[in-house]
Parts: sequence; C-alpha cells; structure tokens
Amino acid sequence: MVIKLCYLRSQTGLMRTLLLPFIMVAFLLSLCSGSFSQSEKKKYAEEIREWDEKRIKSLKSAEGWVNLAGLFWLQKEENRFGSDPANELVFKDKPFPAVLGTFVLGDRTVNWKTAPGQEVFHGRDRINEAVIFNMDGDSATQLSFQTYRWTIINREDLVGVRFRDLAHPHLDKLNKIDRYKADAKWRIPARIEPSLVPFVGIKNVLGQTLQQKSAGKVVFEIDGKSFKLDVVDEGTTNLFVLFADETNAVDTYPTGRFVYIPRPDANGHTVIDFNKAYNPPCAFSPHATCPIPPPQNQLPIAVKAGEKNFHF
Repeated sequence: MVIKLCYLRSQTGLMRTLLLPFIMVAFLLSLCSGSFSQSEKKKYAEEIREWDEKRIKSLKSAEGWVNLAGLFWLQKEENRFGSDPANELVFKDKPFPAVLGTFVLGDRTVNWKTAPGQEVFHGRDRINEAVIFNMDGDSATQLSFQTYRWTIINREDLVGVRFRDLAHPHLDKLNKIDRYKADAKWRIPARIEPSLVPFVGIKNVLGQTLQQKSAGKVVFEIDGKSFKLDVVDEGTTNLFVLFADETNAVDTYPTGRFVYIPRPDANGHTVIDFNKAYNPPCAFSPHATCPIPPPQNQLPIAVKAGEKNFHF
C-alpha cells in the first residue's frame, strides 16, 4: 500500500491522525520485507552503523570483554596472588608484585587481604582486608591496583577472579569488527510461541549446563521456510537468543552467535534482526565463560548477516 504525502496533506487533521497507525505499519512492513525506499535504506544503514559504533565502545569499556587479562579459579582457604610462581594464583607480568595479596575462599564468602607494602583500593578507599563477595548478596566488590581491576564471579560450583587491565594492549587494536553488509532481508517479522517448560538448559565453555528462564520460542520465516529458536529471558528490556548456523567456523565464530530481540507486543509479535547478530565474548578473550547455543538452536541455513569472526 503506497500512501502519497500530497494526498495526506490534503486531508484534515483528523484523517491524518486516523491514518498514522496504518502509515507506521506500512513502513515497518516495508522495512522488514526489504522493500526499502532510498531514504529508508539510508536510515537503516545509519542505524546499523551506529549499532556497530556502540558495540565497539561497549567492548572497549571498563566493563567490556577486551580488557580481560586473567581468570583464576579459587581453591578453599588461602589463594596467594601475584607474579611469583610459588603463588596459588599467578599473573605473569614482570612489573606486577610478587605477592599483591591473598583471596580467602570460605563456604559462602571471599575475603581479600592486601600484602604488606602494597596499595589496593575500593574506589578511593585503601583496602587492607575486606569481604569482597558473598554468595547471598546481589553483587561483588571491585578492587583495583594501578591499572588493574578485579571482581569475583560464581559459576555453579566454581568461584573465580575476573581480572582486568584497563591498559590492556588489545584495547588499541580493536577499531572494527568485520560484518556482512546490512540487508533488510535479515530483519524478519517474528512471533513468540509460549514454552511448555519454564527453563532451557544452556551449556557454557566450562562444560556446565545452566538452567535459564525460558521466554518461549521465537518463530519466523526465511525464504518461505519456518524456523524456531529457544529464547532466554534475562529480565532485561530485550530477550536473548543464542543461535548457530552454517556460517560458523567459515565466516563467523565457530560455536555460534547471539542476538537480542524486542519483547513481544500484546499479540506476541516481535522482530529478529540478524544484522545485529554478534560474537560471544570468547571471540575477544580466552578469559570469558561464554554460553553455547543449544542443539535445538542450530539453524540448517547460512545466516549471512551480522558480525563475522574476530581475531586479534
């Protein structure tokens, strides 16, 4: 349906108001079907360009994945940390202190003790000893030493130290991620089909299987064929999809990629935009604990959209 602007201008304000929803629907349908006008193509290309810029900025941020410098799993009781090979946790960097401090893993907590003569901070406060993680709490305390930052993470029965270097050399090397050319064909109308089970099992690179809250299945069509993918509800604005396809290990990351989709409207309708499919954190660091797309989310087609594989 084509609605000419000159016709709209000739109508009353009431008619314009009544027609506005239909105009928006027509625009969204054209956007999803790929029947772009030149101005729509330009606008969509700009949207993807801005998405790419935000993606790079996020990866290089203080909480991003590029600055990861280590991942250390704790053993019960004391875990000395420093560059000395005699430590339980060794960070091999010559300027790093032989012993910076000690992590003490208890039944439900992790305690930090700074070694004599060293300066470790929480924000602007110098820390000599503190509980930095409680399994019954909502978050972990971040400590710092010079350009280094660390927090405690918990993965099922494993408790570890996520260690960052805000001066990591990789930060200067990441300026672009190769991608497929944005194509409206891959911005697909979809719907959410309710799940019969409350959770979906997602395995990670550690070999653990985590039970994630299910948001149902996203159902969509590509070239007249229908596909379904399990969707995870992380409790955020959007829903999370892990998927694999036939481009993996050829053009894209070997295990698969991720994509977020908007929560459905009252009728269950949403959109899955594979142009915004992105690499897992493990593409940028060996110190991440990435989830892996479940077997049922293996698409038997090549999704030539979104980010391609990345190597430093």
